[in-house]
Amino acid sequence: MNLQEQLESIVREFNADSGTIHLMGEDDQLHLAASFQIPEVVLDRVRIVPIGKGMAGLAAERRQPVTVCNIQTDTSGDVRPGAKLTGMEGAIALPMLDDTGKVGGVLGVANRAERTFTTEEEHALMKKGTELLLSPR
Repeated sequence: MNLQEQLESIVREFNADSGTIHLMGEDDQLHLAASFQIPEVVLDRVRIVPIGKGMAGLAAERRQPVTVCNIQTDTSGDVRPGAKLTGMEGAIALPMLDDTGKVGGVLGVANRAERTFTTEEEHALMKKGTELLLSPR
């Protein structure tokens, strides 16, 4: 399966509505590698994500999941204003770590409704992200 197919499979498996995969570029920024059910206006804003910016950039910087129950009402500062254009509410971005612990990308999934991801889901999604990163493309 290619990255697009793997992303769609993960979105379905975790009962989510949309998703993205960003991979670390040689410029030390995250580059969109696959997306599912993300509006074009949002894709234009997330094709390249600097480390530390938005949920994906923060997940890479912190090397841990960044999650929000409702993007539309979030006041944490972790969600950039453009994220509201997705129409999604519950979302999580997880660093994709290689076998040495280096960030190679970020996996994101989101739901149209509020959602709090469980610790078990976070661990399972982190594992999926590592598998995606290490799988041959």
